[in-house]
Amino acid sequence: MSDNEFYNLRVNGMSHQVQDSWVGESLLYVLRERLGLPGTKGACEQGECGSCTVLLNGNAVCSCLVMAATAVDAEIVTVEGLTTGNELTDVQQSFVDQGAVQCGFCTPGLIVAVHHLLDHNPQPTEFEIKEAISGNICRCTGYGRIFAAVEETIKIRNGAK
Repeated sequence: MSDNEFYNLRVNGMSHQVQDSWVGESLLYVLRERLGLPGTKGACEQGECGSCTVLLNGNAVCSCLVMAATAVDAEIVTVEGLTTGNELTDVQQSFVDQGAVQCGFCTPGLIVAVHHLLDHNPQPTEFEIKEAISGNICRCTGYGRIFAAVEETIKIRNGAK
């Protein structure tokens, strides 16, 4: 791409023009540095930790492994796009209520992964929950509080608390 070229990305339901970008920039970098969406975190830059998880055409992916220019015709949803306004989603509120947010670095990726799971499988087994978040590393919680938050969200979505 020359300096005059650009491409558009559809992020959180809105079209964003990406200018002056190197064609090999990761989606993670473009989301954070070019589009000003800091919710998606960068940690390992190798697809190992899950802190950069976003939805790409409805699939949970590590945005550090996706070249942004390849996502031109895709629908991208970041943690900022899971809700409108200032209200927390049920998953986010459950993370707060259950103490699953500690340092907060892994939280956006986990929130996206849990939304993806519960939106596709409203009654997951314990194994399915573990499988769904297995690509997300948390060094603070020991996962117990994260599992409790997922279970609380399932109960809320099924009308019981």
